[in-house]
Amino acid sequence: MEQSFWVKLQRVKLHDILHIIYFILALPIALVYKQFRRDLWLICDNENEARDNGYWLFRYIVKKQPDQDVMYAINKKSPDYNRVKNLGKVVQYGSFAHWVFYLTASKNISSNKSGKPNAAICYALEVYGILRNKRIFLQHGIIKDDIECLHYKNTKMRMFVTSTKRECDYVSKAYGYPEGWVKELGLCRLDRLHGDHEVKRQIVIMPTWRKWIAHQTTDSYRYEDIKDFTNTEYFKYWNGFLKDETFLKMLEEEKIKVVFYPHREMQQFLDAFDIKDKNIVIASWPNYDVQELLKESAFLVTDYSSVAMDFAYMNKPLAYYQFDYKRFREGHLSEGYFSYEDDGFGPVCYNKEELIEAIMDSVKRDLENSEKYSNRHKDFFTKWDRQNCKRNYEAIKAI
Repeated sequence: MEQSFWVKLQRVKLHDILHIIYFILALPIALVYKQFRRDLWLICDNENEARDNGYWLFRYIVKKQPDQDVMYAINKKSPDYNRVKNLGKVVQYGSFAHWVFYLTASKNISSNKSGKPNAAICYALEVYGILRNKRIFLQHGIIKDDIECLHYKNTKMRMFVTSTKRECDYVSKAYGYPEGWVKELGLCRLDRLHGDHEVKRQIVIMPTWRKWIAHQTTDSYRYEDIKDFTNTEYFKYWNGFLKDETFLKMLEEEKIKVVFYPHREMQQFLDAFDIKDKNIVIASWPNYDVQELLKESAFLVTDYSSVAMDFAYMNKPLAYYQFDYKRFREGHLSEGYFSYEDDGFGPVCYNKEELIEAIMDSVKRDLENSEKYSNRHKDFFTKWDRQNCKRNYEAIKAI
């Protein structure tokens, strides 16, 4: 349900007041800067990393379009900071300088809806029309669901990037953007998934997050008792699968390694997964790159995460583990156009026995994709080439 301006304004915290001061002080400076940097593009992903579509677009522009004035916002404490700094111009995320360049830029470009100097203040400035800048949403993943926070009324984005015809048609019709503002261009990071790369006998397990567990409020208890993470359904099902004797025996016999990498929002609970098996690694985000894990792994297990789209894009086998489908739809994301049963790129499993059977079936095929899911890959991915960054750049330039 759409909330009033007053309700949303109450989300502003005391530390956000500093950013109101930053905004007021940065505005006149930006007006001067605009006279000298008329076509500055400011790009960012998550504050603490450079591994998503923003980084790959930034890299493309620096290397292929050197005349374009472009900067990247990132936290200096990020493990990726030096890599970006060595590539091009950077600005400290959330700093006063970030505000100056955010207000100076002709295009503000991000893979993250909250990619801005201060999410709360910028939200009020942008959505309520106080600040009329051109913002481009590169997206974090291929959309399958109805994500209300990405509806036009909640973003006022000037351009919304999609990757397939079905996704583009769905977002265009359901999300309320003006005609022509939703573009089928392809995620920039998908360019890196083409070509030869070593694939290990490795299963990567990437469950997405649960809003009611990661961001606990009194409302969370509508779904389950989240006081102790180890009592949640999420923990019990994933931990039970990782400790299943049949699964562990199969890993040993088939010489397969496993990397368990939950969504960033769930990594606060990693220590709860006390897995001692030598074939399983519990992975934390600073030490592992999602895209590299997807490229080097032969099989993916996820639940509802859009990483399945990246993995399927490479035409590799996967399985969905959806033990809490009804609760997930009620407490996290509503259904969209995509049916896992009819459109998905692997079997849908509702208990660990079904999941282990699906993995074993794939092992029997030497971890190659089946004809059924290869055909779905061909039908779904209407943009399958190395031109995603180029298309994104040209579309942004044309605005």
